[in-house]
Amino acid sequence: MSIPDFYAVFGQPIHHSKSPQIHQLFAQNTQQIMEYQAQEVGADIFAKSVVDFFEKGGKGLNCTLPLKELAFKFASNLSPRAQCAKAVNTLILQKNGQILGDNTDGYGLVTDLLKNHGIALKHKRILILGAGGASRGIIHPIMQQIPEKVVIANRTIEKAIALALEFKKLGTIEGCGFDDLKGQSFDLILNATSASLSGKLPPLPNNIIAEKGCCYDLSYGSEPTIFVRWGLEQNAHKSLDGLGMLVEQAAEAFYLWRGVRPNTQSIIALLKQKYP
Repeated sequence: MSIPDFYAVFGQPIHHSKSPQIHQLFAQNTQQIMEYQAQEVGADIFAKSVVDFFEKGGKGLNCTLPLKELAFKFASNLSPRAQCAKAVNTLILQKNGQILGDNTDGYGLVTDLLKNHGIALKHKRILILGAGGASRGIIHPIMQQIPEKVVIANRTIEKAIALALEFKKLGTIEGCGFDDLKGQSFDLILNATSASLSGKLPPLPNNIIAEKGCCYDLSYGSEPTIFVRWGLEQNAHKSLDGLGMLVEQAAEAFYLWRGVRPNTQSIIALLKQKYP
């Protein structure tokens, strides 16, 4: 009987993570012999925990909050996606023993929008709420889809402007405060803040969603998030949470580790039924 390869996700807190269920379903879907566990790891012991994990034969790691920036610093080599995001959510043991850091978050978001929900990004006006690490991880893949413009809105205006300047060579992108959104409308609003986790909404004006415009919360929960509910109340064409993004970014990590892609749409449907 073959010995399974071992993978894990590190984070704090981590008890709520759906990643073990997702990767178990991936393994069944693709006949891969592997195990995947969630491990509570804080920033203070991150580096030692990663070294121990790989020394004990681990093949790959996912890293979630608050460890993505630490994983970026830890990796021996970085993918172009990770370099743009300045954060890493996937660590891969390479054949030469070095650790490659990648970021699959933006890929997961764009794939979920385009493939699973039919939401176009090309020539669209896109609003990103928040200027933190979650926003940074999705901007480059979004800009690759050639939107008409991207606006980053943040409570600290200077942070939004600075983040937009980093990506200005990729297309039309600007940063602003929430008050500056009045009178504008967007085809897609992406909530990349953590406000939904505490049941709060960013201070958005009404009538900001364009006709047939959509809302998407990078967060997810067993019930629709407050931002998803706001989108529905504002008559968004679609108002969605980030479960599909979670599955798609995990599928990309799985592909980087195993070289095979699982059927994500069937697994998203199963997760909605089995793990509410």
